[in-house]
Amino acid sequence: MVEAHLHAGQFLTLFIIALALGLDAFSLGLGIGLKGIRLLDILKLGVVIALFHVIMPLAGIYTGQYVGVLLGDVATVAAGILLVLLGGHMIYSSLRGDAVQSFDHKSLWGLLLLSLSVSIDSFSVGITLGMFAANMWTTILLIGLLGGLMSVLGLMIGRKVSGNLGEYGEAVGGGILFIFGILFIF
Repeated sequence: MVEAHLHAGQFLTLFIIALALGLDAFSLGLGIGLKGIRLLDILKLGVVIALFHVIMPLAGIYTGQYVGVLLGDVATVAAGILLVLLGGHMIYSSLRGDAVQSFDHKSLWGLLLLSLSVSIDSFSVGITLGMFAANMWTTILLIGLLGGLMSVLGLMIGRKVSGNLGEYGEAVGGGILFIFGILFIF
């Protein structure tokens, strides 16, 4: 019974982290969707973002497992500091207002660059989760699925709604990662 609670707790933690990472893709989707986007482009961008949200944390997990073996007990504090820095950076960039949406999402390079830009934080989180020996497949599938779904949701909502709401999604995602980092440190 205790083990079931531990698995449920780990899944909930991973789900919240995946949701926080997906908020960045959601905010990007809102920004692009507000400019107008075709349904086929929504599908392409959603799939590529989902793939990047699988590849990046997978690479991060392998890196984190290696670093975790090297660092031992220091790994937990290092992982917490990494999440605090990542969350703080996400909050700062959302307040600063630099828009990644200026790239042409229809070109191959634009598509890859946009997908990488919202998935790079998944690499850092993957490093952190690799240090904690989180279930790798659950982690990458949750992050990939939610990253892709949230980007498509943002694109669809942005397509239907006018106004600039995208900056808040990144700030909320950064706040969640920041809080998890503080909890890992203490």
